[in-house]
Amino acid sequence: MVKVALVFGTRPEVIKLAPVYAALRDRADRFTVQVISSGQHRDLVAQMVRVFDMQVDVDLNVMKTGQSLVGLTCSILSALEPVLEELRPDVLLVQGDTTTVLAGALAAFYQRISVGHVEAGLRTRDKTQPFPEEINRRLTDGMADLHFAATDQARANLLNEGLPGDRIFVTGNTVADALEVVLARHPGLEGTDLAWAEEWPGRVLLVTAHRRENWGVPMAAICQAVRRIHDTFPDLLVVFPAHPNPTVRDTVFSLLSEAERVRVIAPPDYALFVPLLRRADLIITDSGGIQEEAPSLGIPVLVARQTTERPEGVEAGAAVLVGTDEERIVSEATRLLTDPRAYHAMAAVRSPYGDGRASQRIADALEYHFGLRKEPPEPFLSQAEGSDRES
Repeated sequence: MVKVALVFGTRPEVIKLAPVYAALRDRADRFTVQVISSGQHRDLVAQMVRVFDMQVDVDLNVMKTGQSLVGLTCSILSALEPVLEELRPDVLLVQGDTTTVLAGALAAFYQRISVGHVEAGLRTRDKTQPFPEEINRRLTDGMADLHFAATDQARANLLNEGLPGDRIFVTGNTVADALEVVLARHPGLEGTDLAWAEEWPGRVLLVTAHRRENWGVPMAAICQAVRRIHDTFPDLLVVFPAHPNPTVRDTVFSLLSEAERVRVIAPPDYALFVPLLRRADLIITDSGGIQEEAPSLGIPVLVARQTTERPEGVEAGAAVLVGTDEERIVSEATRLLTDPRAYHAMAAVRSPYGDGRASQRIADALEYHFGLRKEPPEPFLSQAEGSDRES
């Protein structure tokens, strides 16, 4: 019996670890699973735990008002130490690139507990973009024993850094698994607090922006571009779930709240957010997760960042990297909203990120690593079928 512990602290981590949790629980004859929440984003995590019917076994409750990155990292490390000493899992799974991920991996490393990194190998190669996530994931990959890379490109990044190929498994991204689960339960917005978006007779532009490197002038440029797009297309309803951080909300409200067809809303829980995504005709975002979700739903996405650690969507033609330049955002959105051929070319791209079986591949890889199966899982072919792989 393999003892697996999962640690998460933010909404995206729960979304992407929930399918892994379910896959491992379905193999109760081989795995025991314990869940640790750092409390980094308490309310949003609580929402996601309910959506996916998860059970949190340990809550570290580390978040304090005004806490710095240094303070948060130290708090998670200190709180995790006695928990891991008591649980002594065979492997600790972390997902992504948050402060919880870095501190969780470091705490396990200090106690010589194996670390499995879900969504390993993402890189921009600019340590300030995104900040601090780029460094968090590089350091986590350096401490990890098992790397669950979503794509061939992520695997190549790890190999180029000298990590052993036999510890890297290309699984696809578990966000595709999570989307399938949520859409099966909540296919639409009818009868919900967001029914008005479903009922809108025209097109819907969904906007999200929250990244730390976009605070201030870049965030204002995104909002100004959105206002111009709104003013140009009278059939367009703009929906902007505003991040609760005051720095973000103040900018969004000051520039967009008085526009006639802009709805600035609180971030909905994932059970509502996924059908809202599916309702959208176009998305502007600086979110990493939405870059993966939108192609899975066939929705063109404009990425409001200077660089992306998820180049596969751009290379496949499902996304356009527009940065935070107001003119570029307006130009690309206008092109897609006025040129049906350009729009449908983007919408028709097959998602390069996942096929809904990533969590099963991760469970298979854990079985293989711990000697419970003879063969490694078949990898997700994120590029052209039969693409060459280094060993």
